Amino acid sequence: MKAGGDRRPRTPIRDAATLVILRRETGEVVMGERSQGHVFYPEHYVFPGGRVDRQDGHAPAARELRPEVERRLRSSATARRARALALAAVRETFEEAGLIVGEPVNGVRPGGLSDDWRHFYDSGHAPALDRLTYIHRAVTPPGRPRRFNARFFVIDAEHVRGDLSEGSGELLKLHWVRLADAQRLKLRPITALVLREIESRLAEDRLHDMSRPVPVVKTLYGRRVMEWD
Repeated sequence: MKAGGDRRPRTPIRDAATLVILRRETGEVVMGERSQGHVFYPEHYVFPGGRVDRQDGHAPAARELRPEVERRLRSSATARRARALALAAVRETFEEAGLIVGEPVNGVRPGGLSDDWRHFYDSGHAPALDRLTYIHRAVTPPGRPRRFNARFFVIDAEHVRGDLSEGSGELLKLHWVRLADAQRLKLRPITALVLREIESRLAEDRLHDMSRPVPVVKTLYGRRVMEWD
C-alpha cells in the first residue's frame, strides 16, 4: 500500500434478503420502523428482511423457486445461494412480522437447524418459494458500519398466512402502508427505489414478469450507479 493510503479495514459485504408483501387491491405493503438500537439505519422504515444465515440454504421447502426466478438470481449467486436468499427472506418475515410464506405440512421437524427455523416448522408449515419474484438488488455503499448485497423479493399478500405482529422486536410500528403514502416516511434511498419499482411493475401489469430487467444499485467512486441483473 502506498504511504498515506487508506489503511482502514474494509467492511465485509454480506448477503441479505428482503420481502415486499403487497396487497394489490388496496395498493398497500407491509413496513416497519427499525428500532433505535439498530446499527444499520435505525428509525428508518423498511420491509421485513435481514442477512442470510449459514443454515438458510439447508431448510427444506414445500415448493422451490420458479426456474426463471432462480436463473435471474444466479446472475450474482450460485444455485445454492439463490435458494438461501429466498429462504432468508421467508425466515426474516416470520421472525420480524409473524407472517408465514409456506404451505401446511405434517410432521416436518428438520434436525440441525437454528431455533428460528424450528419455530417456523413448529407452525405446521414449510416454506413455499414459488410465489416469490426477484425485483431489485442493492449493495450498501462503502463507509457504512455494515454492508450488504441485498436482494428484494415481492409476493402477493394472498399467498401469506398469519397475522401481522412484532415478533423479534427489530421492526416496530408494523403496519400496512399505502404505496402513495410510503414515500413520506423516513426511508433509505434504496427503499424508495424499490417502492418506485413496485409502482412501475404494477402500472405495466408486470409485477411477476421475470423477463423485465432487475435493477441493481451500486456505488462506484462515490457515485451511485445503476446496473441490471
